[in-house]
Amino acid sequence: MDKYRVKPDEKINLSKFDTKDTSLWDKSKEKAKSEVIKLNEELEKLQELLYAERKHKILIVLQAMDTGGKDGVIRSVFEGVNPAGVRVASFKVPSPIEMDHDYLWRIHQQTPSKGELVIFNRSHYEDVLVVRVHNLVPKNIWSSRYEHINAFEKMLTDEGTTILKFFLHISKDVQKERLQERIDMPEKRWKFSSGDLKERLLWEDYQKAYEDMLQKTSTENAPWYIIPADRNWYRNYLISSIIIKELKKLDMKYPQPEEGIENLKVE
Repeated sequence: MDKYRVKPDEKINLSKFDTKDTSLWDKSKEKAKSEVIKLNEELEKLQELLYAERKHKILIVLQAMDTGGKDGVIRSVFEGVNPAGVRVASFKVPSPIEMDHDYLWRIHQQTPSKGELVIFNRSHYEDVLVVRVHNLVPKNIWSSRYEHINAFEKMLTDEGTTILKFFLHISKDVQKERLQERIDMPEKRWKFSSGDLKERLLWEDYQKAYEDMLQKTSTENAPWYIIPADRNWYRNYLISSIIIKELKKLDMKYPQPEEGIENLKVE
């Protein structure tokens, strides 16, 4: 999976990354979906162990262009996990109270506690993406945030948080198809906003913002992975595999039970 991992300070040109890549799977799409189900079962067990041990903290960051598949990843990859130990934090436009604080204030409140796995659906990276593209603050402000974010994530990892960051990379053509589907299908129209079309006009600006983000904030302790996301099944396979690989590295164990309970009988 390291082929998708961004090396620290690696110069990124997203046009060079194939959004339809499936090079790490040489079997059928149907077999890949079956494999994702098996991986999900394994993730359930590892997440239960994470929750029981209450030693490690896991933060999953999902970023993508509109229709990139963040919700689909959450539904498919984390299906069946114990809701007591898993939480999704979605970051919308900041509230007035949040705007009165520094931009990381609302983020820090949502980071995982011991034994918890938290998924960020969008994240603190909006403050070097949307803020940049729409000129919401001057360049000297948003450009200083890469360093802030790296320091923030270093503090989290030093305190025992494992951070995995996934950029779901789709093509402009696939985004067009998915936006049109939201318009054409009544059950999906609630997802569509006319503002989505305005954002699509800024595609190239966002690509450049993502390239700089990936280059400047992928670190050894908090790496970015560029996930080819035109094909949902391959996207889910990659993300499931990477998360499971990292969870296994933690060498987690169940806590020792209370002494003597093995002979107890429940009346």
